[in-house]
Amino acid sequence: MKTVISSKGQIVLPAELRRIDSVEPGQEFDIERLDFGEYRLVRCAPPRNAGAIDWLLSCPQKGFFVAVDSESTDVIAADLSLESLR
Repeated sequence: MKTVISSKGQIVLPAELRRIDSVEPGQEFDIERLDFGEYRLVRCAPPRNAGAIDWLLSCPQKGFFVAVDSESTDVIAADLSLESLR
C-alpha cells in the first residue's frame, strides 16, 4: 500500500490497515529509523488492564461476576513434586 506524507510531516495509515488492526484515533506509535529511507512503525502496547474499569462498570447487574474456586499454585506445585517422586 502507498501513502503520502503531508506538508506537516504527517503520514496517513490507510483505512484498510486501520480496520484490520483496530487502530483508533489517539493511539500511540513508536517510529524507528532503520536505514536511509527505511523506518519501522510499531503500535505502543496499551497499559495493562486498560479499559478494565469501564468493562466492570458495564456489568448488567450486581453479582454478575462470581468467584471461581481454584487451587493455589503452591498446592499444584506440591502435587507435581509428589508425582515426580513416584
